[in-house]
Amino acid sequence: MNKIVLIIITIALCSTKVFSQRSKKNAKLHGTESPKEVSHEHFKDFKLISDMLDSAKKFSFLRYSMKSVERTESGYATAQTNVKLQVHPRRSYLVNTQNKLEVLYNEGEMSNKALVKPHVFPYFTMSLDPRGNLMRKNQHFTILDIGFDFTARTIAVALSKEKEHIAKHLTYVGKVEKNKMNCHLLVYENLEFGYRDYIVQQKETVTSIAGKLTVNDYMLRCKNKLYDDYGYLKEGSVIKTPTFYCKKAVFYIDEKTMLPISVSIYDETGLFESYDFSNLEINKPIPANEFSRNFKGYGF
Repeated sequence: MNKIVLIIITIALCSTKVFSQRSKKNAKLHGTESPKEVSHEHFKDFKLISDMLDSAKKFSFLRYSMKSVERTESGYATAQTNVKLQVHPRRSYLVNTQNKLEVLYNEGEMSNKALVKPHVFPYFTMSLDPRGNLMRKNQHFTILDIGFDFTARTIAVALSKEKEHIAKHLTYVGKVEKNKMNCHLLVYENLEFGYRDYIVQQKETVTSIAGKLTVNDYMLRCKNKLYDDYGYLKEGSVIKTPTFYCKKAVFYIDEKTMLPISVSIYDETGLFESYDFSNLEINKPIPANEFSRNFKGYGF
């Protein structure tokens, strides 16, 4: 079992009384029915964190629709995106019908660049670096991060930073319905969330610092107004970094697939990002030609 998750489960099993009290409180806050008393026996459900990680690693093919809300430099951006994903080798096709945008990526091809076709001006198909500033502008994550493995891993790693304080900040609320699926609802809230000064080291980027400190990349950009800075930061400069991944997180884990089908992240000012998944098709093989620019219906 993942070492991070073992820490979470061990602490959780030693803290059932704390979770029991908080689960009742949060059930009222979220308008759900009162969950069962969190007993030592019931608390085996808390291993659902490790089950979530395991499930996220087990799919080879995935189709889904995703509704996203992300805070950007100019306000909140919403999108409705349909996704096809093959894990190994990594291939993906995304179409955002709302913003009239198509993206196709095939690992190992075209120097690992993605095809991007906006169906508005300038209309023509572009070949872009998935980690470059053009593809990342106003995007919280890259196309290399889509799918559930990244989301599940981020949740587990972020929680692992809490160590013995997990019981104080994480609550298992109970079973609820979300996106027409029966789910486990968990709420994380840390009122001690804030920012601290960080001195930039040699050859560090916003992304490398976020990974090093296990914090949200785009939240780091927002706080320091580094929206378009994807290169090395000035060595010795001081930036503000979040003390934790977020102030609050609400996530729903589908009881059937054990995947996080809804995740909402908050900072000190409110909602920062949310992702809702629906129309899941898991491990149904996707023909190779559906990851070709010439596939019928694509507009590249």
